[in-house]
Amino acid sequence: MTADGGTSLEHVRQVVVRSNTSFYWGMRVLPPDRRDAMFAIYAFCREVDDIADGSAAEAEKRSALMAWRQEIDALYAGRPTRPITQALLAPVQRFDLPKAEFLALIDGMETDAADAIPGMSLDQIKLYCRRVAGAVGMLSLPVFGDTSEAAKRLAVAQGEALQLTNILRDIAEDAARNRLYLPHELLDKHGIATRKPREVLAHAGLAGVCHDLAILTEHQYRAADSLMDQCAPKAMKPARLMMEAYRAIFRRLEKRGWNRPTERVSVPTLTKLWIVLRHGVL
Repeated sequence: MTADGGTSLEHVRQVVVRSNTSFYWGMRVLPPDRRDAMFAIYAFCREVDDIADGSAAEAEKRSALMAWRQEIDALYAGRPTRPITQALLAPVQRFDLPKAEFLALIDGMETDAADAIPGMSLDQIKLYCRRVAGAVGMLSLPVFGDTSEAAKRLAVAQGEALQLTNILRDIAEDAARNRLYLPHELLDKHGIATRKPREVLAHAGLAGVCHDLAILTEHQYRAADSLMDQCAPKAMKPARLMMEAYRAIFRRLEKRGWNRPTERVSVPTLTKLWIVLRHGVL
């Protein structure tokens, strides 16, 4: 039971509703037991992400993430102590969710917990995407009902596409937090020697960096499309919905252009509705 007397399941449902996540309808189309499992997975992701993005000192963030590592151990020992892991207990047992993926996600959050992030190599960015997004996909596959090799490759490719979309969308917001997630190789290619996020944000070469990173992002969306065709269509319907919601953001970013990184983009409600109707219902 949660502190306010509600059930752990109700707690994770409220987390999902409050978050206003683009993934909501992807989860909502699932049968109740699978939907509740995804709500619990999402609530865990939201919790550790909030720790990494919070205003606490780095040492405090790392301590909180370590506590979550211990809580995952307790979950897999059948003794969860927090509402989110209590909600995860049945899905872990029913769908055989891989413990390593929960820990990989925490690994990714430890990267985000740093006081400063001065960019990464392309290989480091790929690893980061695998941890913070690919892990979520790998946890989702057993719930969706397809754990084939094609589905696993899809989880990694789609996770990279979605996380790169996040990186492109949030450049200005990340710079304000002293974070830079752009690859060193592209910064060097476009004549950006500094690794200070605010200076990179103001550099004339930034648009070229974003353009090149967008090409890689598009490649991963196309790879995910190809892999999706090799998976069970009904099982992958939630994954398709989630990907199309993010692809709509990516298309808006492309339409805005890469020389106005401080200008936020949004997806119109009618577009979101069409995505749900096209990929979630039809």
